[in-house]
Amino acid sequence: QVQLLESGGGLVQAGDSLRLSCAASGGTFSWYVMGWFRQAPGKEREFVSTISRSGASTNDADSVKGRFTISRDNAKNTVFLQMNSLKPEDTAVYYCAAEFGSANTAAIYVNENDYDYWGQGTQVTVSS
Repeated sequence: QVQLLESGGGLVQAGDSLRLSCAASGGTFSWYVMGWFRQAPGKEREFVSTISRSGASTNDADSVKGRFTISRDNAKNTVFLQMNSLKPEDTAVYYCAAEFGSANTAAIYVNENDYDYWGQGTQVTVSS
């Protein structure tokens, strides 16, 4: 069973950048498909980005395409979310998620119900 710990959140101004990290432990990281989700106050949790086991496949929500980039370092058991050109509407708690993958190293998951393991979240606040 994998444990996930997010870091890197904070308070920034619109247009700034942040890099979130999610460190995994307790499992063979390279076997897990990883994802980032976020939940703004009063809203449901939504998909942000996902990356395949190998890192070869990614998918981003339309709202963050061209601004956010997901990546992973399997040697360091860590997944990252580089967030550029941040907007006030990006304010949310950001969650890292993991799901044990299949033999298809390019598989990705965009639905939160596909993920069994979740971190505690890290707050990102973007002021205007």
